[in-house]
Amino acid sequence: MLSNNIVSAFENIERAGGRNVTVVAATKTVAPEIISTLPQYGITIVGENRVQELLEKFDKVQGVTWHFIGRLQRNKVKYIVDKVAMIQSVDSRALADEIQKQCLKHNVSMPVLVEVNAGEEAKGGVPMDETLELCGYISTLDRLIMRGIMCVLPKNADDNLYEKLNSLHISVENKFKGADILSMGMSGDYQKAVAHGANMVRLGSCLFGERVY
Repeated sequence: MLSNNIVSAFENIERAGGRNVTVVAATKTVAPEIISTLPQYGITIVGENRVQELLEKFDKVQGVTWHFIGRLQRNKVKYIVDKVAMIQSVDSRALADEIQKQCLKHNVSMPVLVEVNAGEEAKGGVPMDETLELCGYISTLDRLIMRGIMCVLPKNADDNLYEKLNSLHISVENKFKGADILSMGMSGDYQKAVAHGANMVRLGSCLFGERVY
């Protein structure tokens, strides 16, 4: 089932016009032994949104690169800064400062995405009109590597909102060298996201089936 689901996802991305789209497998509740099979199907990046779950799985999985894709508390940064290859959910100067501090302690650098809030108060992320300012601040921190933006769109969001986020991404990319990632789209909307410029998608249930939390 997993192999068929992955093939279908890649085909859907291609049909949506996606070229060089990176698939991040969102592995919340997925067992380490299943995660370890992903590279044979062409997926080598996995994303976790809880620090504790990432730590529990980290030494049990081989052959993948980890991204952190959930809301990140500042006091948890120290546990993952030497384990993940990207933090996709930076939404404040304070969090950026803490990542900088922990990177200095561990002598590492961290690629990051700024999480943009697409209009839902209950979700994390910086307001759209404050995105460039936060990107600019991050670019002053020598241990953070500004790579682009990430967003979680509301269910059944209008095409207009996808276009706004793509336009914002273009503005970020034009202003900050190397900030070329638009991480947008999950299992329910990744085809629409790709059609509107996403070059990274975070897929969970469409690969692994519905999860019980």
